[in-house]
Amino acid sequence: MDRQHREYKSNSEEIEMLIERTKLGDKEAFASIIRNFEKPMYIYCYHMLKSKEEAEDARQEIFIRVYEQIHKYRPNMSFSAWLYKIAYNYCLNQIRGKKRWLRFIDRYKYDQPETSTQQIDSQTTLKDFLNLLTIEERHILVLRAIHQYHFDEISEMLNMKPATVRKKYERLRKKLQTKEVNEGGRVNASITKSI
Repeated sequence: MDRQHREYKSNSEEIEMLIERTKLGDKEAFASIIRNFEKPMYIYCYHMLKSKEEAEDARQEIFIRVYEQIHKYRPNMSFSAWLYKIAYNYCLNQIRGKKRWLRFIDRYKYDQPETSTQQIDSQTTLKDFLNLLTIEERHILVLRAIHQYHFDEISEMLNMKPATVRKKYERLRKKLQTKEVNEGGRVNASITKSI
C-alpha cells in the first residue's frame, strides 16, 4: 500500500470520526471538518460561479447546509463526495437563479445598443475555456483536473456510471483542444495539456 493511499485512508477515518462527533453535537468536530475542506470548497465554488465573492458566500452556505443535513450522511459514499454533491446542487441553483435574473433584465433593455462581436484573443485564459463548457462539464473538469477525484468518486457525486463520466470528460477535453486548434494559440496548449 503506497503512502498516499495510507494517508487518504487515515484522513477519511478521521473525517468519519469527526462526522460521528458532529452528529452528537460536538461543534469543535464540525469546525475541524470545515478546516479540512474550506480551501478545496472555495476553489470548487470559484470555478463554478466565477466570482470570488459568490464563491465565499457559497462556501459558507454549503457548510451551513452540511451541518443541517449531517444526520443524512451515510458512509456508503465518501464524505467528500457527499459534500461536493451538496456544493454542486447549491452552485447549480445559484447559476440558474443568475440566468433567470439576466433574462429578466434583458427584457427591459430597449435603449441599449447591441455590442459588436469582438474577435477572440489568441491568448484565451482558463476562464474563457471554462465559459465554453456546460455546467456539468465544468463540474466534471473541476473535480477531475483540479481536485483530482477518480472517475468512480465523481460518478457517485453525479449519480452516473463511471464509464459515462469518463466519456464526458474525454469529450470536454476534445472540445477544449478543438478550441485551442481553431485559435492556433500556443499559450492554450499548456491549459489543455494540464487537463
